[in-house]
Amino acid sequence: MANSATFDDHPSKLLGVGKGFSLENLDPGSTPGFDGDKPDGEQLLEELDGKLAELQEQLFAESRFGGTKRILLILQAMDTAGKGGIVTHVMGAMNPHGVQMKSFKAPTPEEKSYDFLWRIEKEVPGAGMVGVFDRSHYEDVLIHRVHRWASPEELERRYQAINEFEARQTAAGTKIVKVMLHISRDEQKERLLARLENPAKQWKYSGGDLKERAFWADYMDAYQKAIDRTSTEHAPWHVVPANKKWYARIAVQQLLLEALQSMELKWPVPEFDVDMERELVRRS
Repeated sequence: MANSATFDDHPSKLLGVGKGFSLENLDPGSTPGFDGDKPDGEQLLEELDGKLAELQEQLFAESRFGGTKRILLILQAMDTAGKGGIVTHVMGAMNPHGVQMKSFKAPTPEEKSYDFLWRIEKEVPGAGMVGVFDRSHYEDVLIHRVHRWASPEELERRYQAINEFEARQTAAGTKIVKVMLHISRDEQKERLLARLENPAKQWKYSGGDLKERAFWADYMDAYQKAIDRTSTEHAPWHVVPANKKWYARIAVQQLLLEALQSMELKWPVPEFDVDMERELVRRS
């Protein structure tokens, strides 16, 4: 039976940040653009898995014949916001051969000896690929701002460097989809407690999560400033309310679908005579 609940036709406009955007005024528990509940959301996610997989295959197929298009999904969020669930439940619908995943941890000594974008540049997706950054170059303007590891002047340099880097990627054929999963401080507390109460989830818990939680207001300010300085026409930010995991998943799925559809992908036209080859196969 078809799902009667629908998502807004233009998720990028609905969830994209505009002039005067205020993170503080966005309700993390809201479900903008969706008129259903959790079961409806889960059903919609499943129903659109096939469409997402088909578009990904078209993207990959084009690249085998000289296409240069690719997608880069950048996921940023506070701990427990659901990045892993997005990867599992949204990206999991795609062929893994066409997905390029990278989770950026604290930089190594070698990486620290270069500019902060050095390690990022090496991980951009190849033609035909869907790249996913689970955390990204934005850590270098978020945590560094919160803990004052970089001067205001250096932070400004990094914002500009990020904008230039993303402009270069766009010019090279990359469609950038930047997403902040926005949860509330209270919701994070509940998720941390749930991890501690479930033996199958305790391995995900880190005392560092609690340490960074103490800087919540500073992180919200750092996110606001990063969004203000790096949401551009070619690489705009989208902020997805994420207190409801099921909503965040369908919202990101919708953003990816819209991005892929905007690329006007087409199946490559065979350079051989299809009828002749079909007859040869039949005779074989």
